[in-house]
Amino acid sequence: MKRAILGFLRRNGQKAYRPKEIARHLGVKEQEAYALFQETLTHLAEQRLVARRKGNRYAYRPQPKKLVGTLSVHPRGFGFVTVEGEADDYYVPANRMGTALDGDRVRIGLAAHRRGDQRHEAEVLEVLERRRTRTVGTFLKKGHFALVRPDDTRIVHDIYVPREAFHGARNGDKVVVSIDLFDDPHARPEGRVLQVIGRADDPAVRVLALALSMDVKAEFPEQVLAEADALRAEIPRAERSRRLDLRHKRIFTIDPVDAKDFDDAIHIEKLDNGHYEVGVHIADVSHYVRPGTALDEEALARSTSVYLVDRVIPMLPEKLSNVVCSLRPHEDKLTFSCIMEVTPRGKVVRYQIRETIIHSKQRFTYEEAQAIIEGKNQRHPFAADVRRANKLARTLTRKRMASGSIDFDLPEVRVVLDEQGHPVEIIRKERMDANRLIEEFMLLANRTVAEHIGMRKNPKPFVYRVHDQPDEEKMRQLADYIRAFGYRLDLKDGRVDPKQLNDLLQAVKGTPQEPVIEEAALRAMSKARYDTNNIGHFGLGFKHYTHFTSPIRRYPDLMVHRLLKAYATGQKNADVDDLQARCEHASERERAAVQAERESVKLKQVEFIANHVGETFDGVVSGVTSFGIFVELTDLLVEGMVHVRDLDDDFYEYDERNYRLVGLSSGRTFRLGDAVRVTVAAANLETREIDFVLAE
Repeated sequence: MKRAILGFLRRNGQKAYRPKEIARHLGVKEQEAYALFQETLTHLAEQRLVARRKGNRYAYRPQPKKLVGTLSVHPRGFGFVTVEGEADDYYVPANRMGTALDGDRVRIGLAAHRRGDQRHEAEVLEVLERRRTRTVGTFLKKGHFALVRPDDTRIVHDIYVPREAFHGARNGDKVVVSIDLFDDPHARPEGRVLQVIGRADDPAVRVLALALSMDVKAEFPEQVLAEADALRAEIPRAERSRRLDLRHKRIFTIDPVDAKDFDDAIHIEKLDNGHYEVGVHIADVSHYVRPGTALDEEALARSTSVYLVDRVIPMLPEKLSNVVCSLRPHEDKLTFSCIMEVTPRGKVVRYQIRETIIHSKQRFTYEEAQAIIEGKNQRHPFAADVRRANKLARTLTRKRMASGSIDFDLPEVRVVLDEQGHPVEIIRKERMDANRLIEEFMLLANRTVAEHIGMRKNPKPFVYRVHDQPDEEKMRQLADYIRAFGYRLDLKDGRVDPKQLNDLLQAVKGTPQEPVIEEAALRAMSKARYDTNNIGHFGLGFKHYTHFTSPIRRYPDLMVHRLLKAYATGQKNADVDDLQARCEHASERERAAVQAERESVKLKQVEFIANHVGETFDGVVSGVTSFGIFVELTDLLVEGMVHVRDLDDDFYEYDERNYRLVGLSSGRTFRLGDAVRVTVAAANLETREIDFVLAE
């Protein structure tokens, strides 16, 4: 019956028929058959396979193109589906979401454009893969059942938990809850409590819950810990005899004051020919973490250490990251070294990549190394080494920038916490010459290692750190955006010269617009990722680049070490499909880690500001929308919103072309980069949102 109805209506195009007319054409005469016919026709209309028109008439509905993609849900309930190979996302209204959740792989059907709306509108036809099978939220007891309100606002449904699935959770607990059943868009998803994290009002629990909500793994399985405990820091005699022994070199480390996972050390010597010998020595994690072990599987699953506001969640157990592999001073350590001969102008003329043994003779904090760079503590035994390294680093920076490297110097903050985990101070991080020194030496080693493989006539499968050209449309939008401030980007077919971007960043330095233009330029960039296909690194201006220098905290670096060792000993080429799958997983986990790190800082910023409601601060307009202006506080780098409803001195209209709000009567204008004074009106820890009002 279904096929007959659809066939008849399809053959007759857009012509609409009453049910009895369709039945007559199909030869439906019996009363019982007609009842089935009506039921089928109604069902087809509900499935949107036929269209019901005015006057109870039915016509064939042309079926929309079906696409498969990944759904991203907005906290307000609507979403966008990203389809691989498609430039534009597809907008899905909340009432066409079906049972799809954020992150799901879905099949969508395209609806027609609305008049005057250029967006592609779609509806979810089918959930192909449920990417989220659990989430984190607050347990709210409702008598014989409970609801878990997800912390992640992209999950817009509370999770229903029956009484038998409470598993010890109490009202007000933060919990991990499963998502077991969601097959009815008119009902809530159903699940069970998997883990009770702690009380929702505990500061440490809030941060941990945030990380867990982004699938960050906090605890190591017992088998992984057992394998780590079995490893010994003592170096076997066989390793001492086969490795290049560099224990006599003046090797030192420069790291944050609270660091324990020292995965890189350096040395620098002036050679008789006037060149420098630069050694970058990296913890040889691949010696200890072998493929096929529980340690390796867990490291791959995590792919990165996560640096939250109040703790580090390491990729490897602390026995490895802080003891066995860590390049602690005055201890013999196994390393993988890139030793380069570098001219005073910063050109690498020779190099060797070797398995080595080192003995770090000095551990500097960044502040201690900076003091030497600034001329203090010149009697320190390693003062000359630090100065020499800094001199070469400055040369490397100039050379890199002249070749088209882009230097984003966005400010960062450090949140100081008390013993209970409450924020007591927000400090702007200073990027010192000592930081840049280490950055340049790591960049040099990473580039040299990538060229070692990538510049061969027939390069072997390898892991690269790549950064694509910016999207042409985003570059055009950036050019339009900065034009409102009097700056220009000359694009050629939507492409931008990296040197132009650098000139722009230099031009805005010290201006009120600096933070908003730097942020806009950064957002216009593609995201760096790991890939076996070497397309180069646009942001650095390198044709070949990889990550070699941090295997304690990044799994791709561990992959690179293994590949280098395998190829050096004549082993067969790696399976490129397996490498690519691991690259994609590592890239995804990196994005999640960065988001968790940023959100944990934002959480503490909101908590800090919550203690300053009613106080007034200086800020700069960092965003303009039709519903208000975003303001970033100058000293604290905390962003909040002044809602347009609170701009009660006038009626304000949004000027989209010039990114500003304009008062219709007064002409008063708020535009990006404007300096303003605001008073804290409210701070919401649950949503991590801050409300400001303009100070009188």
